[in-house]
Amino acid sequence: MFAKWLDAAKIYADRRMPVMLAFGFSSGFPLLLVGSTLTVWLQESQIPYALIGLFSLTRMPYGFKWIWSPLIDRIRLPLFERLGRRRGWALFIQLCMLAAILVMSAVNPAEHTAWMALLALIVAGCSASQDIVLDAYRIDSFETAEQGAGSAVFVLGYRLGMLFSGAFALWLTTWLDWREVYIVMALGALVGIVTVLLAKEPYKDRAYREEREKLPFKPRLRRFLRESVYEPFKDFMYHHRWGLILLFILLYRLSDEYKAPMAFVFYKDMGFSNAEIAYVSKIYGMLATIAGGLLGGIYIKRGGLPKALMLFGVLQGVTNLVYIGQAYAGDNVYTLSLTICMDNLAAGMGTTALVAYMASLCNVAYSATQYALLSSLMSLPRDIFASTSGILADHVSWPLFFLIASLMVLPGLFLLAYMIKKKVLS
Repeated sequence: MFAKWLDAAKIYADRRMPVMLAFGFSSGFPLLLVGSTLTVWLQESQIPYALIGLFSLTRMPYGFKWIWSPLIDRIRLPLFERLGRRRGWALFIQLCMLAAILVMSAVNPAEHTAWMALLALIVAGCSASQDIVLDAYRIDSFETAEQGAGSAVFVLGYRLGMLFSGAFALWLTTWLDWREVYIVMALGALVGIVTVLLAKEPYKDRAYREEREKLPFKPRLRRFLRESVYEPFKDFMYHHRWGLILLFILLYRLSDEYKAPMAFVFYKDMGFSNAEIAYVSKIYGMLATIAGGLLGGIYIKRGGLPKALMLFGVLQGVTNLVYIGQAYAGDNVYTLSLTICMDNLAAGMGTTALVAYMASLCNVAYSATQYALLSSLMSLPRDIFASTSGILADHVSWPLFFLIASLMVLPGLFLLAYMIKKKVLS
């Protein structure tokens, strides 16, 4: 038995994994710069909780990136085409994101709240567009049986990126002001830039491009619209019960995403300093994240996706209940360590399973467009529904807030059980 598990784990030694790790980092680090890290900056700037919650709406590009994903999937950028479609777009977007974060660092949210919201929206747009490219690169790089491991390493990098822009950013506030912290955070884009320059395209499409360029403009436009918009969505709708699949992706991480905007605000309300939050997240949270992502990938390969999704979904709901204990424990760094570890462990497992499932649904011919649609649905609870979390936190106690958040896992689990029973997911 142990030998089989060890053999399954050998996939992590593949030479493609360092690239996935770096691209995962690049995809993950911008998220908290417009998420929980920004909420702490806003809180310290005396911005009301209700308005902090509404800042979640600036992350709406993550939920609607499928609209422009066909352009990124099919068009080559003139100045970057030597790098290929995926790498060319990735480099261009990363340069834009680097510039946007630097401009963001120059704004005082207390004096220019609207400008900060606009810049957060721009950074989120760049980040969402980058996700389209890097997700497609990952999907194109692995066979179906390898998607779980590839997703696990990508998610690990994603979580490390979030630790960089979350725990590390908070730790830096001990010595630097928030504007200086965001300048340091902007340097995180260099990880993706360097990786893009060193990595290789997962496939070649030169012949297709040459054939396409021989066509007149109108036939070429019709072909573009058919291949980049109509056919990807038509292809996905061939899936059995595709409506249930989309609803499941929307609901699966609803519990975790709803509480996420208020988590760091909760830590601050409990009396923890930025340094304490950063220390616990950096040491124990990182270890839990690594364990969750890697164990999730191994369990998926050995036990299959349906079992993994059910188990990890239950764990996500249960670990949210731990926050209730933290609310009663108050300023206790030991319970904080337990809370963050359990939350990160379950989140790492759940995200790995869901990402692997979404990747398995994609046709490699339309990977960017189809995955953008699916990951947009995964983001919608965070971007829209979670915007009300600040309003709820203003009107109920923290224990009740986290109880409500925990119960939000049930619709997704009930739907998952139904899909397994009806063999929609097998």
